Amino acid sequence: MKELITIIGPTASGKTALAAQVAYRLGTEIISGDSRQVYRRMDLGTGKDLSDYSVQGIPIPYHLIDIRKPGTKYNVFEYQHDFHEVFAAIRAKGKVPVLCGGTGLYIEAVLKGYKLLDVPQNPMLRESLKGKSLEELTRLLATYKTLHNKTDVDSAQRAIRAIEIEEYYRTQDPEKHEYEPLDSLIIGLDISREERRAKISHRLWERLEAGMVEEVRALLDEGIPPEDLIYYGLEYKYLTQYVIGQLDYEEMVRLLEIAIHQFAKRQMTWFRGMERRGFEIHWIDASLPMEEKIQQVMDLI
Repeated sequence: MKELITIIGPTASGKTALAAQVAYRLGTEIISGDSRQVYRRMDLGTGKDLSDYSVQGIPIPYHLIDIRKPGTKYNVFEYQHDFHEVFAAIRAKGKVPVLCGGTGLYIEAVLKGYKLLDVPQNPMLRESLKGKSLEELTRLLATYKTLHNKTDVDSAQRAIRAIEIEEYYRTQDPEKHEYEPLDSLIIGLDISREERRAKISHRLWERLEAGMVEEVRALLDEGIPPEDLIYYGLEYKYLTQYVIGQLDYEEMVRLLEIAIHQFAKRQMTWFRGMERRGFEIHWIDASLPMEEKIQQVMDLI
């Protein structure tokens, strides 16, 4: 058996529920591969779906969720080190962990063992990019050739940070690997564009009705600056803009829905790129009944 099982897929593809079922059958634990679910009290906006981490009333242990305070900045460098600490602990129990998530850069970084650098802020660069639109920053980011996270870049702050990282790497010459690459079975959930869009839209309305606006309002009431929430992008960008009066409700929902659809498309682009970079991904039809998906995964294992 491989030393790791990885389950990936775009948002709303059902990967968490499948990972929990697989972990239940193997008697193992799940490591999250999501860049925003690390934050506490950011539940509905990040789509944690914590109820999925239970099978037949038995809780499935999960890791790297709720490990940072909201408003702080977490990055792939920190994730890689946190992942390996948890991975080693689970392996020491004689178990094969299940890595599950949709942040392609985080997942690829741990599978390949890339050597990453803790990139400091560059005030002069930030000042030179200040005032540029997200579209301008995205075009600039696309000119860089090294591995960077295009998937989650949907706010100007995140784009500037991504450019800052690329500029830093231009002046450094790190060795290719810090950790050994992991021998992982990779399962991808393949969902049609139409079904993906329908699930995303349905899920968005469910989370809005469950209190997603109130979640953001509570975070702002804690004293977290609006720009820090906007930095996280997607739900936190648009909901914050609504709460502070920059968008009306209908416009917020419309723009957010478009942004999530675009995000899911970028996720799939990243995963297809992983295949071009040498990863073997076993794709499973996300629309199959759960038992059939579980059986396909267990057959591969």
